[in-house]
Amino acid sequence: MQEKLYFYYTNDLHSYFENWSRVAGYLKEEKERKTAEGNSCWLIDIGDHVDRVNPIAEAFMGKANVSLMNDVGYDLATIGNNEGITLAHDDLHHLYDDANFQVVCANMQSLTGTEPNWLQPTVEIKSVNGVRIGIIGLTAPFNAFYELLDWHISIPLQALEEHITKLKESTDVIILLSHLGITEDQEIARRFDDIDIIIGGHTHHLLRTGEMINNTIITAAGKHCTFVGEVILTWDHSLQKLVNKEAYTKDTTHMAKDLHTEQTLIELTEKADKILGETVVHLDNPVEIKWFRHTHVMQKLTDTLREWTKADVAMLNAGVLLDQLPAGNITYKDIHRICPHPINPCVVELKGDELLEVVRASFTKELTELKLKGFGFRGEVIGRMIYSGLKVDTFYREDGHEYVEQVTWNGEALDQNKSYTVATADTFTFGRLLPEVAKSKTKKYFLPEFLRDLLAQTLRNDFV
Repeated sequence: MQEKLYFYYTNDLHSYFENWSRVAGYLKEEKERKTAEGNSCWLIDIGDHVDRVNPIAEAFMGKANVSLMNDVGYDLATIGNNEGITLAHDDLHHLYDDANFQVVCANMQSLTGTEPNWLQPTVEIKSVNGVRIGIIGLTAPFNAFYELLDWHISIPLQALEEHITKLKESTDVIILLSHLGITEDQEIARRFDDIDIIIGGHTHHLLRTGEMINNTIITAAGKHCTFVGEVILTWDHSLQKLVNKEAYTKDTTHMAKDLHTEQTLIELTEKADKILGETVVHLDNPVEIKWFRHTHVMQKLTDTLREWTKADVAMLNAGVLLDQLPAGNITYKDIHRICPHPINPCVVELKGDELLEVVRASFTKELTELKLKGFGFRGEVIGRMIYSGLKVDTFYREDGHEYVEQVTWNGEALDQNKSYTVATADTFTFGRLLPEVAKSKTKKYFLPEFLRDLLAQTLRNDFV
Protein backbone atom coordinates (compact mmCIF):
# COMPACT_ATOMS: atom_id res chain seq x y z
CA MET A 1 0.00 0.00 0.00
CA GLN A 2 1.18 3.52 -0.81
CA GLU A 3 0.20 6.58 1.21
CA LYS A 4 0.51 10.21 0.16
CA LEU A 5 1.50 12.82 2.75
CA TYR A 6 0.59 16.45 2.00
CA PHE A 7 2.30 19.53 3.39
CA TYR A 8 1.26 23.08 2.49
CA TYR A 9 3.53 25.89 3.57
CA THR A 10 4.05 29.64 3.63
CA ASN A 11 7.24 31.60 4.22
CA ASP A 12 8.21 35.25 4.58
CA LEU A 13 4.76 36.82 4.55
CA HIS A 14 6.25 39.87 6.32
CA SER A 15 2.74 40.89 7.44
CA TYR A 16 1.82 41.59 3.82
CA PHE A 17 -1.87 41.06 4.52
CA GLU A 18 -2.96 42.19 1.07
CA ASN A 19 -2.46 38.55 0.00
CA TRP A 20 -3.50 36.89 3.21
CA SER A 21 -7.22 36.31 2.60
CA ARG A 22 -6.41 34.50 -0.66
CA VAL A 23 -3.76 32.39 1.05
CA ALA A 24 -6.11 31.63 3.95
CA GLY A 25 -8.93 30.54 1.65
CA TYR A 26 -6.67 28.25 -0.35
CA LEU A 27 -5.06 26.61 2.68
CA LYS A 28 -8.37 26.06 4.46
CA GLU A 29 -9.89 24.52 1.36
CA GLU A 30 -6.94 22.23 0.67
CA LYS A 31 -6.72 21.01 4.25
CA GLU A 32 -10.46 20.38 4.43
CA ARG A 33 -10.47 18.53 1.11
CA LYS A 34 -7.44 16.38 1.86
CA THR A 35 -8.75 15.51 5.32
CA ALA A 36 -12.19 14.62 3.91
CA GLU A 37 -10.48 12.28 1.45
CA GLY A 38 -8.81 10.50 4.36
CA ASN A 39 -5.34 11.86 3.61
CA SER A 40 -2.82 13.32 6.02
CA CYS A 41 -2.33 17.06 5.55
CA TRP A 42 -0.39 19.66 7.52
CA LEU A 43 -0.09 23.46 7.25
CA ILE A 44 3.33 24.93 8.02
CA ASP A 45 4.93 28.40 8.25
CA ILE A 46 8.68 28.91 7.86
CA GLY A 47 8.99 32.23 9.68
CA ASP A 48 8.94 35.99 9.11
CA HIS A 49 5.15 35.86 9.18
CA VAL A 50 5.40 38.83 11.56
CA ASP A 51 6.81 42.11 10.31
CA ARG A 52 6.19 45.30 12.26
CA VAL A 53 6.03 47.28 9.01
CA ASN A 54 2.28 46.61 9.16
CA PRO A 55 0.19 48.55 11.73
CA ILE A 56 -1.61 45.35 12.77
CA ALA A 57 1.67 43.63 13.60
CA GLU A 58 2.91 46.79 15.32
CA ALA A 59 -0.18 47.32 17.45
CA PHE A 60 -0.47 43.71 18.62
CA MET A 61 3.28 42.94 18.67
CA GLY A 62 2.74 39.94 16.41
CA LYS A 63 -0.06 38.28 18.38
CA ALA A 64 -2.63 39.16 15.71
CA ASN A 65 -0.47 37.25 13.20
CA VAL A 66 -0.67 34.18 15.45
CA SER A 67 -4.45 34.59 15.71
CA LEU A 68 -4.73 34.72 11.92
CA MET A 69 -2.66 31.54 11.65
CA ASN A 70 -4.93 29.87 14.20
CA ASP A 71 -7.96 30.79 12.10
CA VAL A 72 -6.45 29.11 9.05
CA GLY A 73 -5.57 25.95 10.98
CA TYR A 74 -1.77 25.87 10.92
CA ASP A 75 -0.15 22.80 12.47
CA LEU A 76 3.53 23.78 12.65
CA ALA A 77 5.78 26.83 12.42
CA THR A 78 9.34 27.90 12.97
CA ILE A 79 10.50 31.44 13.68
CA GLY A 80 12.29 33.90 11.45
CA ASN A 81 14.53 36.82 12.31
CA ASN A 82 11.57 39.21 12.14
CA GLU A 83 9.89 37.37 14.98
CA GLY A 84 13.23 36.91 16.73
CA ILE A 85 14.93 40.29 16.71
CA THR A 86 12.22 42.89 16.20
CA LEU A 87 10.33 42.12 19.39
CA ALA A 88 11.41 42.79 22.97
CA HIS A 89 12.30 39.63 24.89
CA ASP A 90 9.02 39.50 26.78
CA ASP A 91 6.95 40.04 23.63
CA LEU A 92 8.66 37.13 21.86
CA HIS A 93 8.60 34.97 24.99
CA HIS A 94 4.79 35.18 24.98
CA LEU A 95 4.18 35.54 21.22
CA TYR A 96 2.91 32.00 20.73
CA ASP A 97 1.23 31.48 24.12
CA ASP A 98 -2.17 31.18 22.40
CA ALA A 99 -0.98 29.37 19.26
CA ASN A 100 -3.01 26.32 18.25
CA PHE A 101 0.02 25.06 16.33
CA GLN A 102 3.40 23.73 17.43
CA VAL A 103 6.46 25.98 17.20
CA VAL A 104 9.72 24.18 16.51
CA CYS A 105 13.21 25.69 16.55
CA ALA A 106 16.18 23.60 17.61
CA ASN A 107 18.85 26.30 17.76
CA MET A 108 17.12 28.94 19.88
CA GLN A 109 17.56 29.29 23.64
CA SER A 110 16.59 31.95 26.17
CA LEU A 111 19.43 33.53 28.16
CA THR A 112 17.09 34.32 31.06
CA GLY A 113 16.98 30.71 32.26
CA THR A 114 13.30 30.39 31.40
CA GLU A 115 12.35 28.89 28.05
CA PRO A 116 8.98 29.75 26.46
CA ASN A 117 6.36 27.05 26.94
CA TRP A 118 5.80 26.90 23.19
CA LEU A 119 9.41 26.33 22.12
CA GLN A 120 10.32 22.80 21.00
CA PRO A 121 13.55 21.74 19.24
CA THR A 122 11.85 18.90 17.34
CA VAL A 123 8.33 17.55 16.89
CA GLU A 124 7.17 14.09 15.89
CA ILE A 125 3.85 13.63 14.09
CA LYS A 126 2.10 10.65 12.52
CA SER A 127 0.09 10.16 9.35
CA VAL A 128 -3.35 8.54 9.39
CA ASN A 129 -1.72 5.21 8.56
CA GLY A 130 1.12 5.51 11.04
CA VAL A 131 4.03 7.00 9.08
CA ARG A 132 6.25 8.70 11.66
CA ILE A 133 7.47 12.15 10.63
CA GLY A 134 10.17 14.09 12.46
CA ILE A 135 10.15 17.89 12.19
CA ILE A 136 13.11 20.07 13.12
CA GLY A 137 13.27 23.87 12.84
CA LEU A 138 16.25 26.20 12.48
CA THR A 139 16.57 29.98 12.32
CA ALA A 140 19.37 32.31 11.19
CA PRO A 141 22.01 32.99 13.91
CA PHE A 142 21.97 36.79 14.11
CA ASN A 143 23.45 36.74 17.61
CA ALA A 144 24.73 40.32 17.48
CA PHE A 145 21.03 41.18 17.77
CA TYR A 146 19.57 38.18 19.57
CA GLU A 147 21.92 38.34 22.54
CA LEU A 148 21.00 41.98 23.20
CA LEU A 149 17.47 40.67 23.63
CA ASP A 150 18.51 37.78 25.92
CA TRP A 151 18.30 35.02 23.32
CA HIS A 152 21.03 32.86 21.82
CA ILE A 153 20.94 31.11 18.45
CA SER A 154 23.35 28.19 18.26
CA ILE A 155 25.16 27.16 15.08
CA PRO A 156 22.57 25.45 12.83
CA LEU A 157 24.80 22.56 11.77
CA GLN A 158 25.61 21.74 15.39
CA ALA A 159 21.91 21.71 16.28
CA LEU A 160 21.26 19.37 13.36
CA GLU A 161 24.02 17.00 14.42
CA GLU A 162 22.57 16.92 17.92
CA HIS A 163 19.01 16.06 16.87
CA ILE A 164 19.11 14.26 13.52
CA THR A 165 20.44 10.96 14.91
CA LYS A 166 17.63 10.79 17.49
CA LEU A 167 14.99 11.62 14.87
CA LYS A 168 16.41 8.98 12.54
CA GLU A 169 15.97 6.35 15.23
CA SER A 170 12.37 7.27 16.07
CA THR A 171 10.87 8.45 12.74
CA ASP A 172 10.48 7.33 9.12
CA VAL A 173 10.70 10.75 7.44
CA ILE A 174 12.66 13.88 8.47
CA ILE A 175 11.64 17.39 7.43
CA LEU A 176 13.67 20.53 8.15
CA LEU A 177 11.87 23.86 8.48
CA SER A 178 14.70 26.23 7.62
CA HIS A 179 14.74 29.98 8.03
CA LEU A 180 18.41 30.01 7.03
CA GLY A 181 18.41 30.88 3.32
CA ILE A 182 19.06 29.00 0.09
CA THR A 183 22.85 28.68 0.42
CA GLU A 184 22.62 27.14 3.89
CA ASP A 185 19.82 24.83 2.76
CA GLN A 186 21.93 23.55 -0.12
CA GLU A 187 24.91 22.93 2.16
CA ILE A 188 22.76 21.05 4.67
CA ALA A 189 21.36 18.87 1.87
CA ARG A 190 24.90 17.98 0.84
CA ARG A 191 25.97 17.09 4.38
CA PHE A 192 22.92 15.39 5.91
CA ASP A 193 21.65 12.44 3.90
CA ASP A 194 18.90 11.65 6.42
CA ILE A 195 16.91 14.83 5.74
CA ASP A 196 14.20 14.11 3.21
CA ILE A 197 12.75 17.61 2.73
CA ILE A 198 14.03 21.12 3.45
CA ILE A 199 11.26 23.71 3.39
CA GLY A 200 13.07 27.03 3.30
CA GLY A 201 12.77 30.79 3.51
CA HIS A 202 14.65 33.90 4.70
CA THR A 203 16.35 34.75 1.39
CA HIS A 204 12.98 35.02 -0.42
CA HIS A 205 13.99 32.49 -3.07
CA LEU A 206 11.30 30.86 -5.19
CA LEU A 207 11.79 27.24 -6.25
CA ARG A 208 8.79 26.49 -8.44
CA THR A 209 9.27 22.72 -8.53
CA GLY A 210 11.93 22.18 -5.89
CA GLU A 211 15.61 21.36 -6.21
CA MET A 212 17.10 17.91 -5.60
CA ILE A 213 20.47 17.64 -3.89
CA ASN A 214 21.55 14.10 -3.03
CA ASN A 215 18.56 12.53 -1.30
CA THR A 216 16.97 15.82 -0.26
CA ILE A 217 14.42 17.98 -2.04
CA ILE A 218 14.64 21.72 -1.27
CA THR A 219 11.69 24.03 -1.72
CA ALA A 220 10.68 27.64 -0.94
CA ALA A 221 7.92 29.99 -2.05
CA GLY A 222 9.43 33.47 -2.41
CA LYS A 223 8.01 36.26 -0.26
CA HIS A 224 4.74 37.98 0.68
CA CYS A 225 2.84 34.73 -0.03
CA THR A 226 2.49 35.59 -3.68
CA PHE A 227 3.14 31.85 -3.91
CA VAL A 228 2.19 29.04 -1.52
CA GLY A 229 4.19 25.83 -1.39
CA GLU A 230 3.04 22.23 -1.56
CA VAL A 231 5.09 19.13 -0.77
CA ILE A 232 3.76 15.64 -1.59
CA LEU A 233 5.55 12.58 -0.22
CA THR A 234 4.65 9.04 -1.19
CA TRP A 235 5.35 6.36 1.41
CA ASP A 236 5.31 2.69 0.46
CA HIS A 237 4.18 0.67 3.49
CA SER A 238 5.33 -2.65 2.06
CA LEU A 239 8.81 -1.32 1.26
CA GLN A 240 8.83 0.86 4.40
CA LYS A 241 10.35 3.85 2.62
CA LEU A 242 9.60 6.97 0.62
CA VAL A 243 9.27 6.21 -3.06
CA ASN A 244 8.53 9.72 -4.34
CA LYS A 245 9.10 13.34 -3.30
CA GLU A 246 7.46 16.27 -5.06
CA ALA A 247 7.49 20.01 -4.40
CA TYR A 248 5.44 22.70 -6.12
CA THR A 249 4.47 26.32 -5.64
CA LYS A 250 1.13 27.85 -6.59
CA ASP A 251 0.49 31.46 -7.58
CA THR A 252 -2.06 32.93 -5.15
CA THR A 253 -2.76 36.22 -6.91
CA HIS A 254 -5.73 34.84 -8.91
CA MET A 255 -7.29 32.94 -6.01
CA ALA A 256 -10.58 33.85 -4.39
CA LYS A 257 -10.50 35.75 -1.12
CA ASP A 258 -11.73 34.15 2.08
CA LEU A 259 -14.51 36.47 3.28
CA HIS A 260 -14.12 35.56 6.95
CA THR A 261 -10.43 36.47 6.81
CA GLU A 262 -11.21 39.71 4.98
CA GLN A 263 -13.64 40.70 7.73
CA THR A 264 -11.14 39.74 10.41
CA LEU A 265 -8.47 41.94 8.81
CA ILE A 266 -10.91 44.88 8.70
CA GLU A 267 -11.66 44.42 12.39
CA LEU A 268 -7.97 44.08 13.27
CA THR A 269 -7.19 47.26 11.31
CA GLU A 270 -9.82 49.18 13.28
CA LYS A 271 -8.46 47.86 16.59
CA ALA A 272 -4.88 48.65 15.55
CA ASP A 273 -5.89 52.21 14.67
CA LYS A 274 -7.27 52.66 18.19
CA ILE A 275 -4.19 51.17 19.86
CA LEU A 276 -1.84 53.36 17.80
CA GLY A 277 -4.12 56.39 18.03
CA GLU A 278 -2.49 57.96 21.11
CA THR A 279 -1.24 61.49 20.45
CA VAL A 280 2.55 61.83 20.61
CA VAL A 281 2.83 65.54 19.88
CA HIS A 282 0.81 68.47 18.54
CA LEU A 283 2.40 70.22 15.56
CA ASP A 284 1.58 73.86 14.92
CA ASN A 285 3.10 73.55 11.44
CA PRO A 286 3.45 70.67 8.98
CA VAL A 287 6.78 68.83 8.83
CA GLU A 288 8.32 68.68 5.37
CA ILE A 289 9.95 65.48 4.10
CA LYS A 290 12.30 65.47 1.10
CA TRP A 291 14.31 62.41 0.11
CA PHE A 292 16.99 64.24 -1.87
CA ARG A 293 17.28 67.45 0.14
CA HIS A 294 18.35 68.49 3.60
CA THR A 295 15.33 69.04 5.88
CA HIS A 296 14.95 70.30 9.42
CA VAL A 297 13.31 67.12 10.71
CA MET A 298 16.04 64.87 9.27
CA GLN A 299 18.72 67.06 10.80
CA LYS A 300 17.03 66.95 14.20
CA LEU A 301 16.50 63.17 13.96
CA THR A 302 20.17 62.66 13.12
CA ASP A 303 21.14 64.94 16.03
CA THR A 304 18.94 62.86 18.33
CA LEU A 305 20.62 59.69 17.10
CA ARG A 306 24.09 61.10 17.85
CA GLU A 307 23.11 62.37 21.30
CA TRP A 308 21.15 59.21 22.25
CA THR A 309 24.00 56.87 21.28
CA LYS A 310 26.71 59.26 22.58
CA ALA A 311 28.61 58.87 19.30
CA ASP A 312 31.10 61.30 17.79
CA VAL A 313 29.17 61.44 14.53
CA ALA A 314 25.76 60.36 13.23
CA MET A 315 24.51 59.78 9.72
CA LEU A 316 21.02 58.91 8.46
CA ASN A 317 19.59 58.65 4.98
CA ALA A 318 16.61 60.90 4.28
CA GLY A 319 14.74 58.02 2.64
CA VAL A 320 13.91 56.57 6.08
CA LEU A 321 11.07 59.11 6.39
CA LEU A 322 8.44 58.29 3.81
CA ASP A 323 5.89 61.08 3.96
CA GLN A 324 4.99 64.53 5.32
CA LEU A 325 3.47 65.10 8.76
CA PRO A 326 0.53 67.51 8.74
CA ALA A 327 -0.10 70.19 11.35
CA GLY A 328 -2.23 68.99 14.26
CA ASN A 329 -2.14 65.99 16.56
CA ILE A 330 0.44 63.37 15.53
CA THR A 331 -0.22 59.82 16.72
CA TYR A 332 1.90 56.70 16.95
CA LYS A 333 0.11 55.54 13.81
CA ASP A 334 1.36 58.63 11.95
CA ILE A 335 4.92 57.99 13.12
CA HIS A 336 4.67 54.33 12.13
CA ARG A 337 3.30 55.33 8.73
CA ILE A 338 6.23 57.56 7.85
CA CYS A 339 8.91 55.39 9.52
CA PRO A 340 7.72 51.76 9.33
CA HIS A 341 11.12 50.09 9.06
CA PRO A 342 12.30 47.49 11.58
CA ILE A 343 15.63 49.33 11.70
CA ASN A 344 17.66 49.69 14.89
CA PRO A 345 20.23 52.35 15.75
CA CYS A 346 23.82 51.16 15.55
CA VAL A 347 27.26 52.58 16.34
CA VAL A 348 30.37 51.50 14.45
CA GLU A 349 34.00 52.54 14.78
CA LEU A 350 35.72 53.94 11.70
CA LYS A 351 39.18 55.36 11.14
CA GLY A 352 39.26 58.87 9.74
CA ASP A 353 40.18 57.70 6.24
CA GLU A 354 37.34 55.16 6.30
CA LEU A 355 34.84 57.77 7.47
CA LEU A 356 35.95 60.12 4.70
CA GLU A 357 35.37 57.35 2.13
CA VAL A 358 31.89 56.71 3.58
CA VAL A 359 31.00 60.39 3.30
CA ARG A 360 32.20 60.54 -0.29
CA ALA A 361 30.24 57.41 -1.22
CA SER A 362 27.10 58.72 0.45
CA PHE A 363 26.87 61.65 -1.96
CA THR A 364 27.05 59.57 -5.13
CA LYS A 365 23.93 59.19 -7.24
CA GLU A 366 24.45 55.42 -7.15
CA LEU A 367 23.69 55.42 -3.43
CA THR A 368 21.25 58.30 -3.00
CA GLU A 369 19.02 57.08 -5.86
CA LEU A 370 19.31 53.39 -4.98
CA LYS A 371 15.92 51.69 -4.76
CA LEU A 372 16.66 49.45 -1.83
CA LYS A 373 14.61 46.41 -0.86
CA GLY A 374 15.67 44.52 2.24
CA PHE A 375 18.13 44.95 5.13
CA GLY A 376 15.19 46.18 7.19
CA PHE A 377 14.50 49.08 4.81
CA ARG A 378 10.83 49.37 3.85
CA GLY A 379 11.01 52.61 1.87
CA GLU A 380 11.58 53.57 -1.75
CA VAL A 381 15.08 55.03 -2.11
CA ILE A 382 18.09 55.61 0.14
CA GLY A 383 18.00 59.38 -0.33
CA ARG A 384 20.41 62.08 0.78
CA MET A 385 22.67 61.33 3.73
CA ILE A 386 22.31 63.75 6.63
CA TYR A 387 25.15 64.21 9.11
CA SER A 388 25.43 65.33 12.72
CA GLY A 389 28.78 66.17 14.29
CA LEU A 390 30.45 66.51 10.89
CA LYS A 391 30.60 69.49 8.59
CA VAL A 392 30.50 68.37 4.98
CA ASP A 393 31.24 70.91 2.24
CA THR A 394 30.23 69.88 -1.27
CA PHE A 395 30.14 71.37 -4.74
CA TYR A 396 28.44 70.54 -8.02
CA ARG A 397 30.47 69.86 -11.15
CA GLU A 398 29.34 70.56 -14.68
CA ASP A 399 28.03 67.00 -15.00
CA GLY A 400 25.44 67.82 -12.30
CA HIS A 401 26.96 65.42 -9.75
CA GLU A 402 27.63 66.53 -6.19
CA TYR A 403 31.12 65.98 -4.84
CA VAL A 404 32.62 66.23 -1.37
CA GLU A 405 35.16 69.01 -1.08
CA GLN A 406 35.96 69.00 2.64
CA VAL A 407 34.92 67.14 5.79
CA THR A 408 35.67 68.50 9.26
CA TRP A 409 35.00 67.32 12.80
CA ASN A 410 35.16 69.86 15.62
CA GLY A 411 36.52 72.37 13.12
CA GLU A 412 39.44 70.21 12.00
CA ALA A 413 40.02 67.87 9.10
CA LEU A 414 39.44 64.21 9.84
CA ASP A 415 42.51 62.49 11.27
CA GLN A 416 43.01 59.44 9.09
CA ASN A 417 44.44 57.41 11.97
CA LYS A 418 41.92 58.43 14.63
CA SER A 419 38.95 56.17 15.44
CA TYR A 420 35.54 57.84 15.37
CA THR A 421 32.30 56.38 16.70
CA VAL A 422 29.63 56.71 14.04
CA ALA A 423 25.92 56.23 14.75
CA THR A 424 23.74 55.16 11.86
CA ALA A 425 20.93 52.81 10.79
CA ASP A 426 21.79 49.13 11.13
CA THR A 427 20.86 48.81 7.44
CA PHE A 428 24.35 49.94 6.51
CA THR A 429 26.05 47.22 8.54
CA PHE A 430 24.76 44.61 6.04
CA GLY A 431 25.70 43.94 2.45
CA ARG A 432 27.81 46.32 0.39
CA LEU A 433 25.90 49.59 0.59
CA LEU A 434 28.73 51.22 2.54
CA PRO A 435 31.53 48.61 2.73
CA GLU A 436 33.56 50.45 5.39
CA VAL A 437 30.56 50.45 7.74
CA ALA A 438 29.70 46.82 7.02
CA LYS A 439 33.30 45.69 7.57
CA SER A 440 33.81 47.61 10.82
CA LYS A 441 35.09 45.22 13.49
CA THR A 442 33.32 47.19 16.22
CA LYS A 443 29.54 47.33 16.00
CA LYS A 444 27.12 48.13 18.80
CA TYR A 445 23.43 47.61 18.11
CA PHE A 446 20.68 49.20 20.17
CA LEU A 447 17.63 46.98 20.73
CA PRO A 448 14.66 46.86 20.92
CA GLU A 449 14.46 50.55 19.93
CA PHE A 450 13.65 51.36 16.30
CA LEU A 451 14.43 54.59 14.48
CA ARG A 452 10.77 55.57 14.85
CA ASP A 453 11.20 55.58 18.62
CA LEU A 454 13.90 58.22 18.17
CA LEU A 455 11.65 60.06 15.73
CA ALA A 456 8.92 60.25 18.38
CA GLN A 457 11.48 61.60 20.86
CA THR A 458 12.69 64.15 18.29
CA LEU A 459 9.18 65.42 17.62
CA ARG A 460 8.48 65.78 21.35
CA ASN A 461 11.74 67.63 22.03
CA ASP A 462 12.16 69.80 18.95
CA PHE A 463 8.77 70.35 17.32
CA VAL A 464 6.49 71.63 20.08
